[in-house]
Amino acid sequence: MQKLENYITGSWVTGDGAGQPLYNAVSGEVVAHASTKGLDFASVLDYGRVIGGPALRKLTFQERGLMLKAVALHLRKHLDKFYSISYLTGATKIDSWIDIEGGIGNLFSYASLRRKFPDESFCLDGEGHQLGKGGTFMGHHLLVPKEGIAVHINAFNFPVWGMLEKIAVNLLAGVPAVVKPATITSFLTEAVVKEIAASGILPNGALQLVCGSAGDMLDHVLSQDVITFTGSATTGLMLKSQRNILEQNVTFNMEADSLNCIVLGSDVKPGVPEWDIFIREVKKEMTVKAGQKCTAIRRIFVPQDRIEDVHIALGKALAQTAIGNPANEKVRMGSLAGLSQRDEVKQQVQKLLASSQIIYGSLDSVEVIDADGEKGAFMSPLLLLNEKPFTGMESHEVEAFGPVSTLMPYSSIDEAIALSRLGKGSLVSSIVTADNKIAKQYVLGAAAFHGRILVLNNECAKESTGHGSPLPLLVHGGPGRAGGGEEMGGIRGVKHYMQRVAIQGSPTTITEISNVYQQNAKGKDPGKHPFKKYFEELQVGDQLVTEKRLITSEDIDRFAELSGDHFYAHIKETDFKGTMFERQVAHGYFIMSAAAGLFVDSYEKNPVLLNYGIDELRFTKPVYPGAEIYIRFTCKEKTSQEKKEEDDIEKGIVKWMVEMLDETDELTGVATILTMVAKKPQ
Repeated sequence: MQKLENYITGSWVTGDGAGQPLYNAVSGEVVAHASTKGLDFASVLDYGRVIGGPALRKLTFQERGLMLKAVALHLRKHLDKFYSISYLTGATKIDSWIDIEGGIGNLFSYASLRRKFPDESFCLDGEGHQLGKGGTFMGHHLLVPKEGIAVHINAFNFPVWGMLEKIAVNLLAGVPAVVKPATITSFLTEAVVKEIAASGILPNGALQLVCGSAGDMLDHVLSQDVITFTGSATTGLMLKSQRNILEQNVTFNMEADSLNCIVLGSDVKPGVPEWDIFIREVKKEMTVKAGQKCTAIRRIFVPQDRIEDVHIALGKALAQTAIGNPANEKVRMGSLAGLSQRDEVKQQVQKLLASSQIIYGSLDSVEVIDADGEKGAFMSPLLLLNEKPFTGMESHEVEAFGPVSTLMPYSSIDEAIALSRLGKGSLVSSIVTADNKIAKQYVLGAAAFHGRILVLNNECAKESTGHGSPLPLLVHGGPGRAGGGEEMGGIRGVKHYMQRVAIQGSPTTITEISNVYQQNAKGKDPGKHPFKKYFEELQVGDQLVTEKRLITSEDIDRFAELSGDHFYAHIKETDFKGTMFERQVAHGYFIMSAAAGLFVDSYEKNPVLLNYGIDELRFTKPVYPGAEIYIRFTCKEKTSQEKKEEDDIEKGIVKWMVEMLDETDELTGVATILTMVAKKPQ
C-alpha cells in the first residue's frame, strides 16, 4: 500500500509506522497511508529559516514573481494527473477545477503583482514624512521579509487551492513555507508538491510538506515565523493558545469556518431576473464541493411573504442535481471527503433540528449514480426551515460542514441585518437586490461583521465570480467567529509576511537605503543628459537642473486657444476680486507641458523609448505672467522588465521626479513621470 512522503530538509522521506489510512471518498477503499512519526520538526523549521529564507531574500520581487509564474506554468502541464487524483476526494470536475486551476490562478495573480513592487528584495510602505522645517530630516516606513518560516495548517476541502493561495503570498514576500495539509486529502497535495519539487524552480528550503500529524511542530516556532490556520474555530483556538506561540508573540492568522449568509432583497419577487439569480446562487453554494466550503451559504434570509416561493423554487433546483461518482459526466455533486466527515455533518444537523425542520432532502438516504451510497461518503442536500430565527439560535451557532443550509424569514431590511450579525462574524455575506438603496443600507449595516460582501444583481451576474469564491486581490477572512484573520488581498497579503520598520534620517540617507529618490535629497551629477543613458547606466538620484523659461501672458492665451481650456482664471480680462488669484494665472497643464520642453532632450534618438504616464501631479503655487520657471529633474526609481516576446527590446521602467520651481526657488508643482528606457544592446 502506498505511503505518502514528506518533503523536508531537501528530501522525500516517509514517517515511521503504518500511519493513518486515507480513503477513496467515493468507494471507501484505502488509497494510501500517511505518517509524520519520527520527523524532527525543529530541524524542518530550521531548514526553512536557514536555507530557504536567505535564498528567497536574495531575490527581488520581480524575480520572485517570475518564479511563481514558472511554477504555475509547470503545474499546468500536469492537470490530468491532478484531476484524476482529485476525483478520489469526492470532488467533481467543477469542484476540482476550482481547487486545482483556481490554486494555479493564484500563482499567476501574485506573479503579476510583482509589477506593483520595486526591483528590490524590500519595499517602502506608504508616503514619506518631512519631520523638519528645513527639509533635512524625514521619516519613512520600510518593509523587509520576515526572517522566519510560514507554517500553513490547511483544511481538507481544498488540498491544492488551500496550499497555493497561501504560498503564492509568502514566496512573493521572500519567506519560505512548510505546508501541513489536512491528512484526509493530503495525497492530492503531495502529488502537486512532487511536481513543484521536480521542477527545480524554487530554491532549496523554500517549500516543505508534511503529510500527517503536525506533532510538536508548533513547539518550535519563533518570533519571526508566521502561522496560518484554516479549519474549525475550536481547533484554531486550541492551537493559537499554545504557550510557545504566546511567549514568542508569533503571528497567527486564523480563517475559521463561519455561518455565511445570503439575503434576498425585499424588492425581488418571482419573475424578475434577480429571483433566478438568487435561486441559482443558493443551489450552487449548497452543492459545489458538496457544501464543504468555508465560504458556503449556511443561512438564507428571505422576506416573510416569500418563504414558500423560495422553498418551492429551491426544492425544484436541488432536485435536478445528479449525485454520485465524480468521474461520471452526468454527476454534478460528488461525495463528502470521507465517511467520518459525513457522520459529523449528520451529527450537526441533529443539533440544528432542535429549532428547524427539514423541508428538502433526506438525512438517511440519497440516490447516487455509478457508486455505492453506503460505501461512499454521499449525502443528500438538506434545506432546513427555521421559522423563528430570533429565538431558534442553533441556526446562528451550529455549522454542518456539508450540503446543508437553513431558510429563515425576515420582515424588514433592519431585521435582515440583525440576523446576519447573529452569526458573530463570517467570511462572506451576499445580498441579491436590484435596489441600490437597499444594497447600501445592508452593506453599511452588516459590514463590520463580515470579511466580504457581494451585492448581486442582473447587471453584474454574468461576470460575478459568486458568493463562495475568494479572489487573490481581495482580502479573505472575517471577524469574530470567522477567526479575525486576513489573507490574500493583493499587496495587503504580502505585507503580512514582512516586518514594517520606521526609518528616520536625511532625505539623502533615506534615498540611499531605499533606492527610491526622496524629495530634498542631494542629486547626483549624471555626467550627460539622463535621457542619453541606457537603463543600466542610470542611477537613482541622477539629477538635471534646467535653464529658466519666462512665462508670458501670450503663452497663457495661446495655450487656452490650443487646449480649449478657457477657465476664467486664465483670462486676463477677468475681475479677480473674490477669487483665489491676483491676476491671470497660467494653466497648471501648461506649466507641466513647459516643464517637458525644458527637461526633454529630443533632437536625436536616445534610449528613452516612450513616456507613458504621469503620477501624483500637483500644482502647489500659482504661476503668473512674468514668472521664470525651471525644472529639477531626478531619476526616482528603476524597475527592470522581462521580455514578453523573443524579439522584444530589452528595457525597464524609470520613474522621474519633476519639480517645477519659480525664480524664488519655490515649488509651483511636482509630478512623477514614467518612461520606458532601453537597456544596452547585447
